[in-house]
Amino acid sequence: MMDVMENSLAQRLVPDDLWELVEPLLPRFESRHQGGGTAPLEDRVVFTAVVYVLTAGCAWRHLPTEFGVSVPTAHRRFQAWTRAGVWPRLHRAILDAHGIVGQVDWSSVIVDAASLRAKKGEL
Repeated sequence: MMDVMENSLAQRLVPDDLWELVEPLLPRFESRHQGGGTAPLEDRVVFTAVVYVLTAGCAWRHLPTEFGVSVPTAHRRFQAWTRAGVWPRLHRAILDAHGIVGQVDWSSVIVDAASLRAKKGEL
């Protein structure tokens, strides 16, 4: 099997600077004490497979085997990372990283009214 991270698609999906933001946000994988099973996959490989599914808009079952990650593993980690709050923290980390170097134009920010509580009473 090819090294997934040498694949140019994988590098485009999760370039090194993005991985530097992501890696500290991911919960650590706990190996099973009783042994057995398969060796855990590297987080970056699984994260890249998850990013592919999310950006391609395909069903989990259509994850290409070239990523080297089984569909159940990719989906299970996605769910675990979702429960751990990785996605909102990553969103914030990306905004912070871009904001520090002046790449966020706050004059064009849009607030989604559906995410704000309606004010009761008179305006």
